[in-house]
Amino acid sequence: MFDCGEGTQRQMMRFGVSFTLSEIFVTHYHADHYLGIGGLLRTLSLQGRTEPMTLYGPKGAERLLRRSIELGVERIAFEVDVKELKSGDRLKRAAYDIVVFPVKHGRDALGYALVEHERLGRFDPGKAIEMGIPEGPLWGRLHRGETVKLPDGRDVGAADLVGPPRSGRKVVYTGDTRPSEEVVKIADGADLLIHDSTFGAEEADRAAETDHSTAVEAAQIALSARAKRLILNHLSARYSKDFQLLLDQAREVFPETLVAKDGMKIDVAYSD
Repeated sequence: MFDCGEGTQRQMMRFGVSFTLSEIFVTHYHADHYLGIGGLLRTLSLQGRTEPMTLYGPKGAERLLRRSIELGVERIAFEVDVKELKSGDRLKRAAYDIVVFPVKHGRDALGYALVEHERLGRFDPGKAIEMGIPEGPLWGRLHRGETVKLPDGRDVGAADLVGPPRSGRKVVYTGDTRPSEEVVKIADGADLLIHDSTFGAEEADRAAETDHSTAVEAAQIALSARAKRLILNHLSARYSKDFQLLLDQAREVFPETLVAKDGMKIDVAYSD
């Protein structure tokens, strides 16, 4: 989970989001981004959770996130680990990395990019059959880049049957931020960019004063980064009844734009 504002667990229940998460990443310490952590952890504890939970955040995480856990009288019945992150950190996972990057929103605020590992090239089963390679484990070994010996004594290498490696997908979440070159850099070629879009173009001065972005600025970042799709996020309450204004402004710059809403599901397809 990335950021956990007040009411998060209620919306999770409303939209059927699983409570089996094991990590929460916080972008910065404004209340609307982490105030829901304490309540969520207590609910999980009451449900009998025993698996540990890890909380990640920028500098100050140990003090601020630990304090949010300790508020209240109920004891949390599982281990909660708190880890501080900094720009440039890269957390390895089985199929992807979580890359930490700086954003412009007060001191030490961070964004997170999910960068999928490079995938194997395409295996050509038709050519394998033509070459007399029996279907089964040998196909898998060839696809993984190994050279195999066939029953008739021939040695066959992967280069004969497997195409070049294919890039994975990239999803970039900025949290709150002003437009920045750091975001453009990390979002280069992103399949999905989720960017702060708090204000409309008519409130550009207010966006600058509060370290936020307008929808147009978010669209300009997406365009510069050659992202495939943009999600406008963190909209001011003043647009709650008319987000179409922000959407129209952004789409004039970057047509592949959507507005985030609770319960939204996005299919991030492979580019190939």
